[in-house]
Amino acid sequence: MKQLWKIILGIGAVLGAIFAMSAGSGSKKQFKKDLKDNNKKLKETKSKEKQLKKEKAVVKEKISRVDKKVKTTKKKIKDTTSAKKTISNFKNKYKSKK
Repeated sequence: MKQLWKIILGIGAVLGAIFAMSAGSGSKKQFKKDLKDNNKKLKETKSKEKQLKKEKAVVKEKISRVDKKVKTTKKKIKDTTSAKKTISNFKNKYKSKK
């Protein structure tokens, strides 16, 4: 009797697995359609990625040019702390006394 139940249970499990696989997979036409749609989306995103990489390179180049300009301008600027100190000393010495 135990042997019979094991066989029936095994056959039921096999049939259930076959039914689950056939119901879950869907049709081949739908699968191929979904696959084509996914490939189209993939191509679109790759083309957008290439375009964005080009734009990123242009922006990086512009940033490097601006950084160079900023560095050269900062080199040309002189420190004004001693001049401010001299002016304040002059004001304290001559202008405040009337």
